Amino acid sequence: MPKMKTKAGAKKRFKLTGTGKLKRKHAFKSHILTKKETKQKRNLTKSGLVHKSDMKNVKLQLGL
Repeated sequence: MPKMKTKAGAKKRFKLTGTGKLKRKHAFKSHILTKKETKQKRNLTKSGLVHKSDMKNVKLQLGL
C-alpha cells in the first residue's frame, strides 16, 4: 500500500489550530483593490476559519 499524499495546494492554504479547527485566508485581496472600500480590504486581511460543511473535504486533502 503506497503512502497517502497531502495535496500541495491545501498544505499551503490551510493550517490546523490548537483546538482542531482549520484556519484560512480570505480571497479577493490580491489585485483590483481600487474599487474596494478601505474597510473591506482591512477585513479581508484577517484570517478566518473553514466552514464546518467544508471541514471534511479539507481534512481529507491534508491527510488528517
